[in-house]
Amino acid sequence: MKKLILIFCISLLSIQTFAQNLPELRKELNQIIAKNNATVGIAIKEVESKDTLSINGNMKMPMMSVFKFHIALAVLNEVDKGKLSLNQKFFIKKEDLKDDTWSPIREEFPNGNMDLTLDQLLRYTVSQSDNNGCDILLELIGGTQTVQKFINKVGIKDFVIKMNEDQMRTWENLYINTTTPIATTDLLDKFYKGKVLKKATTKYLYQLMVECSRGTTWMKAGLPEGTELAHRTGLSGTNENNLRAAMNDVGIIKLPNGKHLILSIYLKNITESREDTEKIIAEITKATWKNFTKK
Repeated sequence: MKKLILIFCISLLSIQTFAQNLPELRKELNQIIAKNNATVGIAIKEVESKDTLSINGNMKMPMMSVFKFHIALAVLNEVDKGKLSLNQKFFIKKEDLKDDTWSPIREEFPNGNMDLTLDQLLRYTVSQSDNNGCDILLELIGGTQTVQKFINKVGIKDFVIKMNEDQMRTWENLYINTTTPIATTDLLDKFYKGKVLKKATTKYLYQLMVECSRGTTWMKAGLPEGTELAHRTGLSGTNENNLRAAMNDVGIIKLPNGKHLILSIYLKNITESREDTEKIIAEITKATWKNFTKK
């Protein structure tokens, strides 16, 4: 009994320590944000302790390719319902593979006119951020309205999706698909806890996010090498005034104690260089990691 009480007290002290560190973390994050030319939104949640912190957490932010996570959820919901299967093949026409957009599919199959399984399309889209793969998936499930309805149905209200990747080539359209840092963290929390998809599809998508090849100098750079990170990035280009609409990184981080930390970082209207903006995300991640791994 004494041993159980001791374990409980140590656990309680650990939780209280994290909670007490949050004001210190908020101060540090505000200092990082203040020295940069961008509007920054952050939402943090430790899954197990439920400790939370946000800065501009309810601000609407352009999603960019972060929405590929939401699209993948909607696609896998169709798999859960038995309407699609991961080994199902789809014929990809050459005209499906648009030029002048990020597309590893097009690089590998420049002439198109071949079959890809749903699993392949999801891997290209989620892990490699393929824009053509994204729009093919959207078409398969009935467009952006299907994603909108599904995300709203799982309880996330601060979310708007109306444009696909091809439509986001227009500058004004970059600002139409929006969500908030808190809404993203809430969705990631629900997803991780298995409240959005079935167990098998949850595990499958989580692994695709772990295998994400994008943003290696963003959130990932703020974490110790080898740290498990399941994430999804988003990036716009710049306009004639060197204004970048958005750069985002959102994900689930596995802590050394086995617990999980959800971190959603959104930046919009950025006048910093790309390299400096990446460093902002890395600095925010590093400060957050240190706070939640303090002894």
